[in-house]
Amino acid sequence: MKIGVISDTHLRQYDERLRRIVDEYFRDVEIIMHAGDLVALEVLDVFAGKKVKAVYGNMDGADIRDRLSDKMLIEMGGFRIGLIHGWGMPFGLEKKLRKQFDQIDCLVYGHTHHACNKLKDGVLYFNPGSAMDKRFAKKNTIGILEIGDAITGRIIEISV
Repeated sequence: MKIGVISDTHLRQYDERLRRIVDEYFRDVEIIMHAGDLVALEVLDVFAGKKVKAVYGNMDGADIRDRLSDKMLIEMGGFRIGLIHGWGMPFGLEKKLRKQFDQIDCLVYGHTHHACNKLKDGVLYFNPGSAMDKRFAKKNTIGILEIGDAITGRIIEISV
């Protein structure tokens, strides 16, 4: 099973660059996870035809918070994935976010705009970075999670 992971798009309207990213990098994924900071619900329209799981982030307004949750637990392929955005300073963020979930195999989060793909204490910590915004990171990135006998992640630097 292949999962596309994106976060921190920070778009106020549909964006053709995001459409190209989805077409090129997520064409063969079974589901897309968005870890918050969409800024506009219309961003989800670019994923039409794909199953999408999304949470709101700290930059998302009331309209998005009314439609999406702050976190969710997703069970796929025998694995438990916690999906959340994050808040506050990035120092110690993973520890704060991990406390939001009981037993999980993978923690997917955003907020920092810095990609992360590391295994710690049996949990895969996975942040796809920011697909569109370069305020806090020099490169735009997205991620792919693959579920088989294990759950593994891959960070992809965007070239479109």
